[in-house]
Amino acid sequence: MKRSILLLLCLIWSLSALAQIRLGQSRYASPKPINILELNYAKPQKFRIAGIKAVGLSTLDEVAIISLSGLKVDDRIEVPGDAISGALKKLWGQGIIGDVKILVTKIEGEDIYLLLDLTERPRFSRVEFSGINKTQEGELRDKVNIRGRVVRDDVLNTAKRNIEKYYLDKGYLNTEVKIIQDRDTTLPNSVKLRFDIDPKAKVKINEIAIYGNEEISDSAIKGKLKKTKEHARIAIFKDIYSRILDADAKSISTSIFNTQEASEEQVNQYIHKNFKLNFFNGSKFIPKEYRSDKEKAITFYNSKGFRDAKILEDSVYDFTENKINIDISLEEGRKYYYRNITFTGNYIHEDEVLLAKLGIQKGDVYDKEKLDKRLNYDPQKGDDVSSLYQDNGYLFFSIDPVEINVSGDSIDLEMRIFEGPQVTVNSVGIKGNDRTSDHVVMREIRILPGQKFNRSLLVRTIRELSTLGYFDPEKINPDLRPNFESATVDITFELEERPNDQIELSGGWGGFFGFVGTVGLVFNNFSIKNIGDFSKWDPLPVGDGQKLSLRVQANGQAFQNYSLSLSEPWFGGKKPNSLSFAFNHSVQRQVDYFNQAGGGDLGSFKITGVTLGLSRRITWPDDYFSISNSLQFQNYEFNQFGTSFGLSYATGNSKSVVLNTTIARNNVDNTIYPRQGSNIILSMNLTPPYASLNNNLNEESQDQDKYKWLEYHKWMFDASFYTPVFGSPKWVASARAHMGFLGSYGNKLGIIPLERFVMGGDGMNFNNFALGQEIIGLRGYENQSITPGRNTRGTANPDPYGGVVYNKYVMELRFLVSPNPSATIFLLTFAEAGNNWGDYRDFNPYNLNKSAGVGARIFMPAFGLLGVDWGYGFDPIPGTLRRSGPKFHFTIGQQFR
Repeated sequence: MKRSILLLLCLIWSLSALAQIRLGQSRYASPKPINILELNYAKPQKFRIAGIKAVGLSTLDEVAIISLSGLKVDDRIEVPGDAISGALKKLWGQGIIGDVKILVTKIEGEDIYLLLDLTERPRFSRVEFSGINKTQEGELRDKVNIRGRVVRDDVLNTAKRNIEKYYLDKGYLNTEVKIIQDRDTTLPNSVKLRFDIDPKAKVKINEIAIYGNEEISDSAIKGKLKKTKEHARIAIFKDIYSRILDADAKSISTSIFNTQEASEEQVNQYIHKNFKLNFFNGSKFIPKEYRSDKEKAITFYNSKGFRDAKILEDSVYDFTENKINIDISLEEGRKYYYRNITFTGNYIHEDEVLLAKLGIQKGDVYDKEKLDKRLNYDPQKGDDVSSLYQDNGYLFFSIDPVEINVSGDSIDLEMRIFEGPQVTVNSVGIKGNDRTSDHVVMREIRILPGQKFNRSLLVRTIRELSTLGYFDPEKINPDLRPNFESATVDITFELEERPNDQIELSGGWGGFFGFVGTVGLVFNNFSIKNIGDFSKWDPLPVGDGQKLSLRVQANGQAFQNYSLSLSEPWFGGKKPNSLSFAFNHSVQRQVDYFNQAGGGDLGSFKITGVTLGLSRRITWPDDYFSISNSLQFQNYEFNQFGTSFGLSYATGNSKSVVLNTTIARNNVDNTIYPRQGSNIILSMNLTPPYASLNNNLNEESQDQDKYKWLEYHKWMFDASFYTPVFGSPKWVASARAHMGFLGSYGNKLGIIPLERFVMGGDGMNFNNFALGQEIIGLRGYENQSITPGRNTRGTANPDPYGGVVYNKYVMELRFLVSPNPSATIFLLTFAEAGNNWGDYRDFNPYNLNKSAGVGARIFMPAFGLLGVDWGYGFDPIPGTLRRSGPKFHFTIGQQFR
């Protein structure tokens, strides 16, 4: 028995020794390797790593994988030990390995040879979508960017959640997403991925029910749920039903239902039959917007004094498969008022000064939103409490309103102030102006090194940079880096340039002239200095803020216009004195299209003009003012055309030398979509008094002599005001007034027949082609239809064509759809009125032609501002009995009048 046991032990020892000799053999070298994890942890041994290899890789780099494991040749490790387990964790943690083993291929004394036996995870080679349109697919590819990534469950789940969220934000609450994986046989270790998407129908809000509100009506609360609207039919139903059930509205019920007590079912049927549209308010349900709207509703309550208002609970539940109902239960709480307001920590300004600037009195309704604005920053007024300090260098100023006592419905506030040191501007820099030269940007910056910090100058600088037109106004960011110890601040204005050169390639119907084509080029950031530096050409030399404009309009023989202008806004480079030059040549012909062999030209009118102007900014009454002067020479040439203007001769020539002086004040915050501010312009045109210098001229003189040199004075007034409404920067109200007067220096010659006012239509020269006249738009009426002398053109004794005095008033409500600088879009509704008189004795500012309508504008950097309006004229065109009625108008460029 003992011999048998001894023989068995010898046999086991022999097999063990044989195994030790064959450690180096594997499926890669005939002996099978040993998994380190199978070694005896009770007796770890120290080894020096003599070699490491990795196998099983198809796309990954062997050297990189070994490096990721943390194991290196010549490292001394314990086997088994922490180094091995740590290497496994590191490889697993990369998420790119499906399986990993660390094997021993050979042991020689204290040297050990390791083998990393790996299995790579496959990768996504292609991502496809089905069940959706191309637009949605393009947007989803940006959100599901997993091509080339390793196949993992968490990657797939994240992609699925992103798709569901994408549709959730569009109102699709029931979207189904299926993930299908197929092996890609065209690439090694790759998987094709397809998302089968069924968005289902959008989920609409059928009804919103408000409970617990006694002080504020349902409609007022729902009005604050800007993005969460119930179906319009339901809203109409509630309104009409409440009116019909009212005792005072029984007559309405009787007229509709032949009974004074209409049932809810009768009213419901009537609504569904007669009100089919959802109007302009979308009723889709978006959870993110709903959460935001609930906060807005409570903020609205707070602004009315209900500081404790809260939503107790709300529920969203199915009404039908694609409609939901929302119930909101409120607790309004007590309405509070301000009582005592005190200040602490203020050493520079007295309590009375701060209280006056705060603008809140004892007994006012508690309004936390207004309080925050009046303390920190009020964008509409700009004269909040913080401005007292921060406009005088106290950048670190802070004020904390603390409710120190709440008694009944009264609140006592203590304003705890930290004034801090006066801060000096240490440096001012800019970045992001790749096309625009530094000096063009820096000359618009109002806050400069060495000055005390001034918040108003910082805001003014942002406005000036916005109005340049070279940068995206929404992305101008002043990066302030204050240093409390040195009481200094470094300011960097972060800018993002946008394309602002414009190419106009368009065609339109010019009334009598038919189709008219236009080619125009406007380079708003031109540089004369860089003409010789081809590296600054894009496509012409850019960077110095000069403006070059070229424009050609033509309709064969009937009409041509050629114009060129160049302006330098900082002539001399030291002060904002703008020098401008302009040249214009226009030809208007009457063409006999039936007698082309005989020349076809029945007459023509040509204007050639040259203008040289100089303008400068002034600092009184404030630094939003500017004054400009220009000198213009124009030559008017008539060839069988003079009678069209009411002249007694058909062929002749007139000239004019005009001195223009314009005083303007402009503080609008954005040239494309102004949200606040005003633009007021008073312009005066004067010619020399030729008649006073020539005793041979009088009212009885021939027209050829009287109008050889035009003598007149013209006054133009334009005012535009903008203000945000409805508490949103997207809604803006605009009010405009325009007036014009044309006169003579006496009765010796009378008022000239040229340079008069032509009113009606879109206000564009492009569509009116009224050369030698001032074009005034009036939507809802045909082009030039509100013009004295219009009905006598072509008669034997025509009246002068055009008015000598006009006025016009416009109100617009605008809504910003997209602030994107590459395509800024806004909608508008308007009401306007105006008239045009040929004699001052007929002038009546209350006798106006009225219209109203809607429109849309889109600004694209390459083409400028494009617009379409639908206007309804409420009054008859002069000389007719029927009201003007509906008219469509198309506009190109910014219309000022």
